[in-house]
Amino acid sequence: MKYRQRISKTRNIRVGLFDIDDADDYERHMRYALDKLNSNRTILPRKRLFAQIIRMMPDENFHVAKKVCSQVDVGTLAIVGSYLPSKLPVVHSASAILAVPHISTAPAAVKLQQHLQQRVRTRRRVPRSNFSLFLYPPDRDLGKAYRDIVTSRGWKSFTLIYDNPRSLPRLLHLLMMGNDGEAQTFGMMTEYHNYFITSLDLHTVDLQDFQHGRANISGFRLVQPSMISGVFVPREWYLGDIHYGKMHKNAPPVKTQVALLYDSIQLLSEALQMVNESIKFASRSCSKLQPWPQGKMFLNFLKMIKFEGMTGFVKFDSDGYRQNFTLDAMELKRNGLSKVGVWDSSHGLHFTWNYSVAYAEMLQSLKNRTLKVTTILNPPYMMVKKADDQSKNQEQFEQYEGYCVDLLKEMSKILGFKFELRLVRDGSYGTKDSRGIWNGMVRELIDKEADLAIADFTITYEREQVVDFTMPFMNLGISILFRRPAKRPHRLFWFLRPLSLEVWLYMAAAYTLVSLLLFALSRFSPYEWPEPYAECEGVTVHACRKCFSVHNSLWFTVGSLMRQSSELSPRATSTRVVAATWWFFTLIMISSYTANLAAFLTVERMKSPIENADDLAKQTAIEYGCVQSGSTKSFFQSSEIPVYKKMWSTIESARPSVFTQSNSEGVERVLAGDYAFLMESTSIEYETARDCQLTQIGGLLDSKGYGIATPQGSPYAIPFSSVILRLQEDGVLQALNNRWWTPPGLELCPPEDKRTGKVTNELSLVNVGGIFLVLLLGTGAAIVLVVIEFITKSNHRRKRRRR
Repeated sequence: MKYRQRISKTRNIRVGLFDIDDADDYERHMRYALDKLNSNRTILPRKRLFAQIIRMMPDENFHVAKKVCSQVDVGTLAIVGSYLPSKLPVVHSASAILAVPHISTAPAAVKLQQHLQQRVRTRRRVPRSNFSLFLYPPDRDLGKAYRDIVTSRGWKSFTLIYDNPRSLPRLLHLLMMGNDGEAQTFGMMTEYHNYFITSLDLHTVDLQDFQHGRANISGFRLVQPSMISGVFVPREWYLGDIHYGKMHKNAPPVKTQVALLYDSIQLLSEALQMVNESIKFASRSCSKLQPWPQGKMFLNFLKMIKFEGMTGFVKFDSDGYRQNFTLDAMELKRNGLSKVGVWDSSHGLHFTWNYSVAYAEMLQSLKNRTLKVTTILNPPYMMVKKADDQSKNQEQFEQYEGYCVDLLKEMSKILGFKFELRLVRDGSYGTKDSRGIWNGMVRELIDKEADLAIADFTITYEREQVVDFTMPFMNLGISILFRRPAKRPHRLFWFLRPLSLEVWLYMAAAYTLVSLLLFALSRFSPYEWPEPYAECEGVTVHACRKCFSVHNSLWFTVGSLMRQSSELSPRATSTRVVAATWWFFTLIMISSYTANLAAFLTVERMKSPIENADDLAKQTAIEYGCVQSGSTKSFFQSSEIPVYKKMWSTIESARPSVFTQSNSEGVERVLAGDYAFLMESTSIEYETARDCQLTQIGGLLDSKGYGIATPQGSPYAIPFSSVILRLQEDGVLQALNNRWWTPPGLELCPPEDKRTGKVTNELSLVNVGGIFLVLLLGTGAAIVLVVIEFITKSNHRRKRRRR
């Protein structure tokens, strides 16, 4: 009978709730949590918890210790509360002196954390043990979570906004990432601004006015509504609020402090189930600083507890700080806050969102959005329409035409956005000066004055550091634009060009000397004039037809030179050796001449003074340069290749300047002569196809691509890259290239072999006119000679008759 009475007897256990003056919800939820716990007899069948509410004014630090003592005097089991930072050290010290467990739902003071960490590092003994347990995540872990979210977002600069001094040390891990001297402008709700709310109560804030904005608002949430407690307790609290006179139209979201309060009550209930009857909860004398003898034992029970609460997994380390907790990464979407990831101290931040869903949200944000596009004039990428092609009621972008305009139209058909084109103010693509300040289109993107930059805009590493690029829509490289060398005027005796004048003179001298040598040898050799020689009897040497007279020797050598035979034939060994040597000489010379003559008559060698970048760097007669502001200049300026470094030194030191303000100006200087222009190969192809005086010299000096640039952090780069890939696979990009580089009806220059610079032509009268002139002169000379011969012979006969 006595056993049953002891079992049926209920022990009333008091819990002290320290509450700040304006926290009405905190007290109400504390009472409801205790009512729910006490109503469930299966949890604490022989115990009943009661809350003693102690109000604390914000400036009442002196009386905090006395109020703690008042709770000890009535036998309080534990102290639970959320405090202002100035009161926490006082409660912590009082609980340690009196050995009363203290459960705090507020962030631990920084000095208190540093004190405990120092004790762990040095392992030195302290006068009293730590009797405080902190359900709120420690600042060191929250700082790591904030650091991980900033790192995952790729933020390179950010601004911290805090409302009390102790919030700043909590963000120590963020401060260690930053660079001095830079600041961001906040207060603008655009897609280029990201707001991370460090408060764990972001889910309780009404963000309806920002749901359809373009700014990215995100934060962490400690409350876990997916837990059973988190699903059912808020609804029960809503009914409890009705019981306590607090009416709501809808069940309000659970604040972090309220959820921590519930977890603190659950923590006490879990510990009370573990303790036995030997632990006494009797009153003690605070004035005598009498500690609770069994306080340490009960504290150890509390530290051993592990459970799933409204704030997730609850577990404490040896110093009473919470560990192994989980934070939900939240992000504001069109339908409200959504969970996009999870953070924990062991694995860091892990995003759980579906990429397809995120991509669909990007596409949705582009629908009917009017984008500001900055560009620069440079045909055929961007050109102003002719006055005849413009109409009064046309759209703003219809004032321009070109490859980039058509590309934007194709992309807008797929993504559903609109765009406004405007020319960059300073007419520059974008370069960085010695102070690190950008100009041109890059500057406008950095200042968020434009949403896109499209032109023949080269993707470079330096620009990638300050803006985002899509995948390239065109691949190319730097090359050399030069004026094609002018054709030499055709000369009448062009057939003499295969051999130089010096060779022709030496051949004439050889012909004369060999002829005279034959005559001399034939006179001295006894075998060249045999006796009797019937045909030569009674006649002179000059009159002998088959003798090597001077006349016949000249005829023999010229016949051999022309590959023709004569009736003369050397008989002596000496004359035959000379003849054979002459034949070998003429064989080589005539063969060489024939080969060279064929090449000269069929192929015109248009030799350029420069063939590649090496030739350009070695000479000084021809100037060379590039656009004043652009990637070509940056390429040579930063190149470590010796040839390009030498070229940059020449370009930089040239006076007057060899830089141009645009590609058009560079083309004009090339046409003026003695100037080579360094520009992109695609632009060179466009210019050389329309002006046959221009040509490309050598191959590509580098490899790069044109892309669409967006401000850093813009959500548009990814969908634009996907559309560019789609247009490339569908052949749309190639069709646009054909339309603007080789449009139908354009008279292109004749095909050219750029490697050898040869142009094949037919033989015209200009090429062989000199041969006809030689034939005419030869026949004319023959006629004159035959007249002279006839007159001479007639006079000779007349004289003989007179005799």
